[in-house]
Amino acid sequence: MHQLKHIFLCTIFIGLGASQAWSQKAEGGRFDRINYTAPSLADNVGGEEPTRSVSIYLPPGYEKSKMRYPVIYFLHGYGVNDSLMVVWLELKKVMDRAIAQQRIPPVLLVIPNCESRYFGSFYTNSVVNGNWGDFIAHDLVKHVDLNYRTIPRKEARGLFGHSMGGNGVLRIVMKYPDIYNAAYALSPGALHWSKEFNLDNAAFRTLQEVTNEAAILQHDEDPTINPSRFWTPLMAALGRSFSPDVNAQPLQAKLPVSYQGTERSIHVEVLELWEKNFPINMAHHHIDALKLLRGLKFDWGRQEEFPHIPATCRELSARLSALGIQHEAEEYIGGHVDNIGGTSGRITTEVLPFFAILLEFK
Repeated sequence: MHQLKHIFLCTIFIGLGASQAWSQKAEGGRFDRINYTAPSLADNVGGEEPTRSVSIYLPPGYEKSKMRYPVIYFLHGYGVNDSLMVVWLELKKVMDRAIAQQRIPPVLLVIPNCESRYFGSFYTNSVVNGNWGDFIAHDLVKHVDLNYRTIPRKEARGLFGHSMGGNGVLRIVMKYPDIYNAAYALSPGALHWSKEFNLDNAAFRTLQEVTNEAAILQHDEDPTINPSRFWTPLMAALGRSFSPDVNAQPLQAKLPVSYQGTERSIHVEVLELWEKNFPINMAHHHIDALKLLRGLKFDWGRQEEFPHIPATCRELSARLSALGIQHEAEEYIGGHVDNIGGTSGRITTEVLPFFAILLEFK
């Protein structure tokens, strides 16, 4: 989640350079960064910008050939955006080398910027934030298919994401079963309540006490140093996504917990909205959609800095098995962010080979 941004900030900005409408050009393929105005985000009441940047990797030879390509969509995590992911994960090098080494045939990689005013959209349709699920599965796919030489059918589309993006992957393939052929979630967060992600989290008390948005948005801290300044905006983002209420100021959301003095109250009707949006609970209602996938995999690190992630990934795997849904679930040696990018990270060794097997390339 947002810890990624704190740990690797220096590395990212050294490599980032110009981040405005850039193209990375070197041997191999290239990344273009475009701006796209999403109809599904237009006229939202939460102040979210409907024009989103999108980073798009075009493989070697794209300009000179007439061939069409599959597309892999990548959903980023909380507190970051598309351009930070391209640099931090070394995605140009990753894609160029994977194609050169025949880990995967030439393919497009598309990364939309889904960082919201509260640092994460959770890829959810919301009457406050706008319809982020529709943006990913409908608007963006349509735009890419119309403007690039894609293979414009489900069998040639894959979806993967990290952390909040892993949550989004699971959510979107359940809600939009006709769009993607295979899905991979890296360290998916907030799958359900567990460990440090719970109803006793101090963020709920903090959110009740704040009187202006600026106080909520003081977020830029490592959660191990100042947990409140990490969890407070994250819980706010979840509220705006799962239980939006335009009349509840300043957050424009209801929360499942409130306090009167030291007395905690659970608001069952709001809690039910959150529960309905946790992917573990969604699975039971989307069995047919999950069974339509040609492949589904998720993984997590044994040294994960967010303890709820391994616990809920295991819970999700057990739930899927009970529902008869084929999937792969893997624990590996590593933490939340240290084994993902670069030419030896899991995007290279696991994600791209996964899609090389499962997508159609003709």
